[in-house]
Amino acid sequence: MWLLGIAVVALIFLYRWNRQRQMLQNLTDKYVLITGCDSGFGNLLAKQLDKRGMQVLATCFTEKGAEDLKKGTSSRLQTNILDVTNSQNVKSVAKWVTETVGNKGLWGLVNNSGCGGPFSPNAWQRKKDFAQVLEVNLLGMVDVTLNLLPMLQKAKGRIVNVSSAGGRLAIVGGGYCMSKYGVEAFSDSLRREMYHFGVKVMIIEPGAFKTAMSDANIYKERIERLWKNLPSETKETYGEKYFSQYVQLLEGLIKTADSRLNKVTDCMEHALTAAFPWTRYSPGWDCKLYFLPVSYLPTVMSDYLFCRSAPKPACTSL
Repeated sequence: MWLLGIAVVALIFLYRWNRQRQMLQNLTDKYVLITGCDSGFGNLLAKQLDKRGMQVLATCFTEKGAEDLKKGTSSRLQTNILDVTNSQNVKSVAKWVTETVGNKGLWGLVNNSGCGGPFSPNAWQRKKDFAQVLEVNLLGMVDVTLNLLPMLQKAKGRIVNVSSAGGRLAIVGGGYCMSKYGVEAFSDSLRREMYHFGVKVMIIEPGAFKTAMSDANIYKERIERLWKNLPSETKETYGEKYFSQYVQLLEGLIKTADSRLNKVTDCMEHALTAAFPWTRYSPGWDCKLYFLPVSYLPTVMSDYLFCRSAPKPACTSL
């Protein structure tokens, strides 16, 4: 009986493997817009898809980012400047996309633009700190998607939204995890809404990877600035030891981040080019072996794991 069980499991894995390796044809006719191509995942993905012969429309936040990307790619790749928090800019880029793709429509949209914001306890931040992150990571993504939906529906294309392991398990305070939880909710509702239009919506949930967004010096500077501006009463409540331990914890997380960005971009590429893409991709062993499993635990257990490893405020006796 156990041999039969093993055979059934093996057949299931073989079926899934064969299904996922099937790729689409005529990729050279398909247009894909990628946001946030100055560096990191967006930059690498633009180069990967360009090598595959796809029609890449890469948006960058800066002119320098666009110029540098053009130097390492073919003449097919086109660039434009996009600030996802500027609605007029978003509409202008959407018009450019519509004129570029014509009747073919837009095959793929990769919502990659993002920012980290201050990674610190919630109590150290203000409303505007949360709002700045939400504007980029969530509301900017929504704005870009809504403006390009007609072109995606015309091509019966695909939307790839970049979330995070922090969108399944809130590992830090501030607006980052909040925004990624929002990305998950927006993607789920949009996927069901687009089902009858033939548009697929996929989510990428990476663990910790070394990108321009994960610069330890930048985050240390942000936390130090927040700490410096806190009321004296709050500083006494948390204590200097808590502050130094929190900084060390964050630096340790960033130091162990994976530098192989292709783990993420390969998932993005598969989502755009596979005949049967996954709904969710979770690149990174930390995501697969820790963050996702812990997110499925009962709340009391996941809270225990986090609280026991977190720094202790000066005011607590635990």
